[in-house]
Amino acid sequence: MSSKAQSSDPRAKDQHALAAEGPPLEASAEAIHFLNSLQKEELQMLFFSETLAVVSNTGEPQGELTIEVQSGKQKDQFGIMSHYPFVHASCRSFMDKTVCGNSLQGYLSWDLRTIEQHSQEFIKFHILPMERKISLLKEVKTEVTFFPWDSTMGFISEAANLLLLRVMAWRQMVPNNARFLALDTEGKLCYSTYQALGTQTIQVDRQQVEVFMVEQTVHADQGIPMSCQFYLLSDGHLAKRIQVGSPSYCLITKMPSLREEDEIEPQPVFKKKPLVWEEDMELYSKFLDRKEQLRLSHTRYLQQHPDAQALISDFLLFLLLRQPADVVTFAAEFFGPFAVHRPPSPALRSSNQRSPFRTLYRESS
Repeated sequence: MSSKAQSSDPRAKDQHALAAEGPPLEASAEAIHFLNSLQKEELQMLFFSETLAVVSNTGEPQGELTIEVQSGKQKDQFGIMSHYPFVHASCRSFMDKTVCGNSLQGYLSWDLRTIEQHSQEFIKFHILPMERKISLLKEVKTEVTFFPWDSTMGFISEAANLLLLRVMAWRQMVPNNARFLALDTEGKLCYSTYQALGTQTIQVDRQQVEVFMVEQTVHADQGIPMSCQFYLLSDGHLAKRIQVGSPSYCLITKMPSLREEDEIEPQPVFKKKPLVWEEDMELYSKFLDRKEQLRLSHTRYLQQHPDAQALISDFLLFLLLRQPADVVTFAAEFFGPFAVHRPPSPALRSSNQRSPFRTLYRESS
């Protein structure tokens, strides 16, 4: 993965970011296991947008924060367009009457690995406006800080962090002893940890709601750690965000409609019961109707074809008079003359073995 930083400050144009020295950092097994446990259906339940107000510590409104997670299309490693989680966040506020803000766009895999991310921060000073852009890409480019892709297992980008917090709120748990990887403010790889602070009841839009509190700490290689507290509703909506040491915080102003997981009722199991149709009045009535229908049909057919009844009567009478041991062969010989394509009988018929399953006479080829 590559990280590229750009700045409109002329003094920063000639500075090249260098990779962190020392042994490579690795995420803990608990962090990787938690990411591998994510399910596509679970993440799709967390696709929604939300808006929070940026408020100063004195209660004055200063701006707005918007976070949106939806399904986006991106080419995979084989060049095929596929659906992935797409995160878009933007914040615009005032700091000492100066306009500042940031924006973020990122594509993630279904285990929250960063496919691509672009972020921008700006402060519009009257004399010298400042801007910083950071891009996280898989490919390697010049003038970048390079991290091998294999070493980014458990890496949580800013876009992945927003979706990961929703997962923790949805599950109402934070993995124990989980140590993820992240980037500090200097763009260097460092550790990031999460800690559950329990639940608390706060007021949102004149309603008392219970929130799940999570504290994220980014442990920079140099300097003090940076912590941020998130107050999350049960469905992943962010109710409040406090960055430790910041003169402002973000607060939700309108209570959203909480989303709940659809409960799939188990299909009813019907045990098979033995069918005693004689005791079922409806089935027994149908049986009698069908029996009478067949009797009338057979009687009508015999009345319309008296030769059939005479033929059957002759066969039964002849059978009872002769009483042969082989009834099948006797019937074949009796009804044989009625065959349409019957070949002529051989002169020495008695020398041929009688069988109802083969012709008594074989034509010469």
